[in-house]
Amino acid sequence: MSKDNNIAIKVDNVTKSFKVFYDKPSTLKERLVFWNKKKVDERVVLKNINVDINKGETVALIGTNGSGKSTLLKLMTQIIYPTKGKIKTWGKLTSLLELGAGFHPDFTGRENIYFNASIFGLTRKEINERLDQIIEFSELGELIDNPVRTYSSGQYMRLAFSVAINVNAEILLIDEILAVGDQHFQDKCFAKLHELKDSGKTIVIVSHSMESIKNLCDRAIWIYEGEVREDGKVNDVVKDYIKVCG
Repeated sequence: MSKDNNIAIKVDNVTKSFKVFYDKPSTLKERLVFWNKKKVDERVVLKNINVDINKGETVALIGTNGSGKSTLLKLMTQIIYPTKGKIKTWGKLTSLLELGAGFHPDFTGRENIYFNASIFGLTRKEINERLDQIIEFSELGELIDNPVRTYSSGQYMRLAFSVAINVNAEILLIDEILAVGDQHFQDKCFAKLHELKDSGKTIVIVSHSMESIKNLCDRAIWIYEGEVREDGKVNDVVKDYIKVCG
């Protein structure tokens, strides 16, 4: 795969399908009696996607539920892999995809900072240097030393976002996680994203909040039934999307 020096993420002719099992036997008796009744279908979620995202771009992936936008974001993180085609990223990458992913419920918030940040590639020394900053941004206060299983969904999001933005990655991928939590912290997160954008980071975000997308992003990619329906300036794409999908 050739590389343009300005590209951060290259999605090259990517198709992703999943196997869907029907009438799957769940007990030993069912397996013996209905051994030949298993039906497997293949569901194509993304079809021949070609997208280049340049360094320093802030891009929104939009579309209705089930359109494939979150699947595309997961492919970019290499949590899952394409059925066909290739995805390549250039630069250190961090992601916020699923609430609390990478957290151990019985560890404290502080312990999970070390655990989660190490997954993103930080050394213990680097984590120590950023620990106070992470805790301060999360606004968890004394709760940082409580097990995260006692946290609300909003508190999970605070901790996850605080760790991710302090990894100092070149590429940040974010799913609908920022819809969780109170308005104050959402505003704080978007203010931080603007700061990261201004510093030249590459940001790809999935969101149903069209106003937030228009405020933050320069470009939008509309995924419709597994294909790129429109890719262009954010205001133009959002306007067309709202016309069709409301």
